[in-house]
Amino acid sequence: MEGSVEDRRSNRTRAGAEESRPPASGLLARRDFEAASLALSPADLAPAETGRQGMGGTSLALHNLRGVVILIVVAFHSALAYLGSSPPSPFPFDEPPYQWRAFAIIDTHRFFGFDLFCAWQDVYLMALMFFLSALFTWPSLARKGVARFLTDRLLRLGAPFLFGVGVMMPIALYPVYRVTASDPSLSAYGRHFLALPFWPNGPMWFLWQLLALTIAAAALRRFWPDAVERLARRLSQARSRPGSSFAWLAAASALAYVPLAIAFTPWRWADHGPLALQFSRPLLYALYYFLGLVVGAAGLERGLLASGGVLARGWRLWLALAATFLFAWMGLTGLTLSEGASSPLLLQLAADIAFAATCAASLFFAMALALRFGALRSPLLDSLARNAMGIYILHYAPVVWLQYALLGTSLPAVAKAAIVFSAALAASWSATAVLRGIPYCCRLIGEEGRLARRVAP
Repeated sequence: MEGSVEDRRSNRTRAGAEESRPPASGLLARRDFEAASLALSPADLAPAETGRQGMGGTSLALHNLRGVVILIVVAFHSALAYLGSSPPSPFPFDEPPYQWRAFAIIDTHRFFGFDLFCAWQDVYLMALMFFLSALFTWPSLARKGVARFLTDRLLRLGAPFLFGVGVMMPIALYPVYRVTASDPSLSAYGRHFLALPFWPNGPMWFLWQLLALTIAAAALRRFWPDAVERLARRLSQARSRPGSSFAWLAAASALAYVPLAIAFTPWRWADHGPLALQFSRPLLYALYYFLGLVVGAAGLERGLLASGGVLARGWRLWLALAATFLFAWMGLTGLTLSEGASSPLLLQLAADIAFAATCAASLFFAMALALRFGALRSPLLDSLARNAMGIYILHYAPVVWLQYALLGTSLPAVAKAAIVFSAALAASWSATAVLRGIPYCCRLIGEEGRLARRVAP
């Protein structure tokens, strides 16, 4: 964001009352995409707090990207029931390995185009969201101080996590239970739910991982601030060298991802209570979060993310690279899955390296596209951006219920997905707008509330 800390405070004052587990496909079963929009929550994205009038081109593009991302999140979940590569039938609710966590509702109507869309999101979107989450963290730490920053983040991320896990997930999963249940009563569902060896967290798992990385960022600020600022000064010189920046990021991504993917496979998850972790990706997520921390410390308008810079102008190149690596990864992954446990090590290495390259290229493409076309003032995107956190927390329940309600209809898969997307988005969007104006309830979706924002110093 442009300007000093004092400039940002001035902008916020002038703004006044303005308000500013699942798979990628049947072949690529993962859950990490689900938390995408939370990375762009008001807890981490400073432009949402300052109002659009005080934003530079890069900050405005990122603010609008937040609105686009929540649309992708809802679209992704809306399409999951209609993947062409989905299993033939739903999975029992209380039988291991509990694969309904990846396929909540399975419809007999399918469309293979959804597989390609979901596969791409699986590769890069979570890394992008961790990156975006950290962009404004360093300036926020400098403005608030470590103690106040951590208190704020614990409340803004912890309360939605508890609400999402404790309230929204039991509501969302009742249709999943009913699909295969012999006794569909609520009391029977409660018994089966509580008998699970874990507490299903669904899309909410991202919050605790983001909170853990946020605590790590605060520790860096407290004990080793010079390291981040030194790297930020070096990174600010990369504005005219996106190619070398991409090569370094792809190599670092491979180092962070490949060893764990080989050791644990790309698909293995662990669930302990309401906490979930994908073994192959914690270092990858930490890498992109730390990268966002450094880029944010360097200043958005002066570095690689400068609006109108070399990265933005080369968006077609990044699209071509992302598509090339994506298809390479999908092909190699398909071969490893067909080989099963006997898949050659070199083939696994090639697939995992292609994943890392796809992740880096897709991040560059997403940011280039946003910087090239996203720096515009749109009331629709602004509203989506301001309500993104709440939409994310609330949307999963209506998505699953709508997919369940449409199981018996003869509509094509594309039509069903469109209905689910539109209705779930409208329901969660309107509910979020209501909750944002209610004291205390606003905390459930990571908001301070309108009154608190107006009187905040």
